Amino acid sequence: MSAWSEKIKRNAAGKDQIWCAWRQQWVKLTPEEWVRQQLLHLLEDEYHYPHTLIGVEVAITVGDVQKRCDAIVYSPSLQPLMLIECKAETVPLTQKTLDQAITYNRRLNVPYLILHNGPQTIAISIDQQDNQTPSYLSHIPHWESLIYANF
Repeated sequence: MSAWSEKIKRNAAGKDQIWCAWRQQWVKLTPEEWVRQQLLHLLEDEYHYPHTLIGVEVAITVGDVQKRCDAIVYSPSLQPLMLIECKAETVPLTQKTLDQAITYNRRLNVPYLILHNGPQTIAISIDQQDNQTPSYLSHIPHWESLIYANF
């Protein structure tokens, strides 16, 4: 039995759920949630992002509308550092996905965006002078390099 199979269950209503360690609760297992959980565990296990500095389903206000970011990585001083937007594996990462992340970032002003759908990951550095100009990165930054570059 894999570690992941222990984190999935079927509730009394017959719906599949997955344990979200960041929210400390069982959540509906949707294709997007599966992708998000895979990425969050990758960030923690392979890229050494601290578990306690990742927020999931973070509410923000964009204009007059309440939105939810899939995930936000915070700096050790708890400033937003990276915005993560996930889509299901069958949903391509398009300009619309980037525009969504940039819209959220007008509120957050983070230096990094990650767009992820499972097979594809787009890592972006945002110019902090104008908060708009994206530079595409070849990979997701490791935690150590992220902190070194920004603090």
